[in-house]
Amino acid sequence: MEKILGKLRIVFTDKAIRSKILFVLGALVFFRLLSAIPIPGIDQMKLQSFINNNQFVGVLNMFSGGGLSNLSIVMLGVGPYITGSIIMQLLTIMSPRLKAMYQDEGDLGRKKFSQYSRILAIPLAVVQGLGLLILLKSQGIVGDLSVIQMATNLSVVVAGSILVMWIGELISEFGIGNGVSMIIFAGIVANLPKEIAQLIFTFNVANLPMYLLFFAIGLLIVAGVVIVTEAERPISVTYAKQVRGDHIAGGTQTYIPIRINQAGVIPIIFALSILMFPQLVGTFLANSANATLLSVSHGLIWFANNTWLYSVCYFLFVFIFTYFYTAVTFDPNQIATNLQKNGAFVSGIRPGDATRDYISKILTRTTTMGAVFLGLIAVFPLIIKSVTGITAFAVGGTALLIVVSVVIDLIKKIEAQISMREY
Repeated sequence: MEKILGKLRIVFTDKAIRSKILFVLGALVFFRLLSAIPIPGIDQMKLQSFINNNQFVGVLNMFSGGGLSNLSIVMLGVGPYITGSIIMQLLTIMSPRLKAMYQDEGDLGRKKFSQYSRILAIPLAVVQGLGLLILLKSQGIVGDLSVIQMATNLSVVVAGSILVMWIGELISEFGIGNGVSMIIFAGIVANLPKEIAQLIFTFNVANLPMYLLFFAIGLLIVAGVVIVTEAERPISVTYAKQVRGDHIAGGTQTYIPIRINQAGVIPIIFALSILMFPQLVGTFLANSANATLLSVSHGLIWFANNTWLYSVCYFLFVFIFTYFYTAVTFDPNQIATNLQKNGAFVSGIRPGDATRDYISKILTRTTTMGAVFLGLIAVFPLIIKSVTGITAFAVGGTALLIVVSVVIDLIKKIEAQISMREY
């Protein structure tokens, strides 16, 4: 306890750390103010009903940092930038040049890679903004707009998305933590007071045992997320000794950390992007006068509302995409080649192909554990909804992962800043 209080004292007394924290808070307050400015001509009642009954829009609202809940000028949030980053990482499979830029060219290469992601976010923001405005217009949430009015609204929301992306970059550069994650985190946390107020308003003493059970389950889930997020399988690596005159170099030991949750929350985003598409199309076609399109709409909506079938598909997609994304971002062959070039070897394993196969074997085992965990976290709110009928949770599976990951990362960054000041 004394150690924690000492670190808190350093945080509040050190001018540099305090300035960074205040900068982050100021940027997040500015973002929340922007998210309160709506675009003109919306029906707020229809909007809230649509968000509550459409999981796809609910997820978009989460990744927009809550800006979609009132159709604000920043309603796209960092969604286009996240999509652009994912597309760029997937392109590294097909383009050796991009792969070399991302993995081999150091900080300069990663900065260029990030710049390409930012450029790609602009056309993605145009497409997402236009599609979202057309969908909202079809639901009667946005009134009839002329071409000029539609172009104006589209320009505003695209500019708002770029502005939010810039705010995130400023947080990463001048603050503490990852700016994009902090913006999503702020949107999730901003909904907590409303969820707590709703829970208090509907509180029933007869349901107290159920509330306590949910509270205990929530604590266990948070503990599980922390453990799996931090868990890693170390692979021992030894550097060969090199004699240069009277000096002996090498001979040191280190390890390669293979994380259990190597893919983070990305597989859940992939799975949601696919599984929410039928619901989006079904909602869009619900007002169609064509009998065939109307039957297709009913089938898609039935799939989205069939909790157990939806949950099974959700779990399988998360499981598959965890393997896929891990294969994109973690290359055992590249690691084995780098170890061999630097005169290092895994203890008891021959360099080259044997090392690659050994790392691949361990990666497969750890990825399986991480994939099962991500799948269970993703479908847990759906299972609870099916069993108890309760649909309102302060944080769902994806939001819980984001919140815990951001908090852990923020604590590590602050501790790193404190260690620098102590030295």
